[in-house]
Amino acid sequence: MSVLEEMRIRSLGVIDDAVVELSPGFTAVTGETGAGKTMVVTSLGLLLGGRADPALVRVGAKAAVVEGRITVSRGDAAAVRAEEAGGEIEDGALLVSRTVSAEGRSRAHLGGRSVPVGVLAELADELVAVHGQTDQQGLLKPARQRQALDRYAGDGVQVPHTGYAAAYRRLRAVVTELDELTTRARERAQEADLLRFGLDEVAAVEPLAGEDTELAAEAERLGHAEALASAAALAHAALAGDPEDQEGVDATTVVAAAGRSLDAVRAHDPALAALADRIGEISILLADVAGELAGYADQLDADPLRLAAVEERRAALTALTRKYGEDITSVLAWAEEGVSRLTELEGDDERIGELTAERDTLRAELSVLGRQLTEARTEAAARFAAAVTEELASLAMPHARVSFAIRQTEAPDEESGIDIGGRSVLYGPSGADEVELLLAPHPGAQPRPIAKGASGGELSRVMLAVEVVFAGSDPVPTYLFDEVDAGVGGKAAVEVGRRLAKLARSAQVVVVTHLPQVAAFADRQLLVEKTVDGSVTRSGVTVLEGEDRVRELSRMLAGQEDSETARAHAEELLETARADV
Repeated sequence: MSVLEEMRIRSLGVIDDAVVELSPGFTAVTGETGAGKTMVVTSLGLLLGGRADPALVRVGAKAAVVEGRITVSRGDAAAVRAEEAGGEIEDGALLVSRTVSAEGRSRAHLGGRSVPVGVLAELADELVAVHGQTDQQGLLKPARQRQALDRYAGDGVQVPHTGYAAAYRRLRAVVTELDELTTRARERAQEADLLRFGLDEVAAVEPLAGEDTELAAEAERLGHAEALASAAALAHAALAGDPEDQEGVDATTVVAAAGRSLDAVRAHDPALAALADRIGEISILLADVAGELAGYADQLDADPLRLAAVEERRAALTALTRKYGEDITSVLAWAEEGVSRLTELEGDDERIGELTAERDTLRAELSVLGRQLTEARTEAAARFAAAVTEELASLAMPHARVSFAIRQTEAPDEESGIDIGGRSVLYGPSGADEVELLLAPHPGAQPRPIAKGASGGELSRVMLAVEVVFAGSDPVPTYLFDEVDAGVGGKAAVEVGRRLAKLARSAQVVVVTHLPQVAAFADRQLLVEKTVDGSVTRSGVTVLEGEDRVRELSRMLAGQEDSETARAHAEELLETARADV
């Protein structure tokens, strides 16, 4: 079993530097009001991933530091999680630390390794159950009461709840999609009509990819056919000569003459021969270009009918690109996407039918699982209430009776509910049940919600009884109670101390208390004292033994450490506690 052995607290609230040594059994933390007892709870909260508040850093200090040593066994959930995070366990001890700077920055270390604060919070689930005044207020909320009942029920509720939660999430998604399809039916119909119109326009034109570019080039050529033909003829005459101008000079004749003049002497110099070869290549190239110019001029057709047809086709394509894309390739891509979207829109009716059928199936499934949850909660509620009632008898509430009210709220119509026991009832992510914890504090009293039927002291004892019951069904290694005995006194306080001592037989229990009746049952009592400057130093948290413990119990009883009557009562309390143990 994991045990929190020791905490060192530095620069936190009123604590300057103190070491808290805890018992593996029952440790009571006592001291004057304002001495800093609750800083023990705050420190443990920080050590296990709680929210870091820079206001807690002691004035003048750069940071608050809390360090803890936890004894763990190999295979414990806490040990496994620590090793997964890279932490080391030395001699069965796991070192944990948390630093909070005055600027608000927070750092966490686990087993010598820096880790995210969330890892410490995960350890908290395995190591410690913390309860204080805020937890008592939380227990007043029906949602928390349902969670407590489900936790107690275990697999009986967890198994159907897992299936229920999955079906509920899917139903929410189905209903959302159905609502979108039905409420936007007109918009989607309009979108489909626009798509059909556009696709019909594209289909009527039957454009081809790249056709607009090709037609633009052809239109440019046809529009300037005469100029192009004239330029080609002039270029051809310059290269190959004009048959009608016998005295004209052309490039082919000139280059041929140059080549002949070099051919006569090329044998005498390889360099000149190379130049002659290059002139020969020029002659061939000139002849090729001249031939192509002649062919271009012959093929060029200044056909006004063809030009009109090209411009008409281009106008049809431009009408498409104005609406559906920058060019014809984009228009064709839009049409392809439009066909897919239109198919989706035209399938709405079919999709609505499929979703409606799935919704009805899921609602039927939720009805079955919801009934299973109700039955499991009802069965667990009887056991839970009986166990808590039995515990209350041990806490000086022998006539108190705890029970659960499990009910459902009628749905205004069948569409908004699920069938539970032949009734259409409202439902949520955790089922259809509204769970409320009731208390009848004495015979003849009507069971009432604990928020209304329990006094402060009774609520504290109900809270403790609930935790003791949980300890038997879902135990954790350490329980921390922050003045859970508030509002309790006299015989009831003795019974609270006795019950905490019993709980400490199977777990570590740490209690911050102002009641001597509770502190007397502790295996170890720690006294938190301030120095004259208002701080708690290393010597300010001491383990009380013998005469020192009697003196502190006397102070707690009568406010006077040297009162003989109080001392006698304190010794009697200690004897009573030892006899019980």
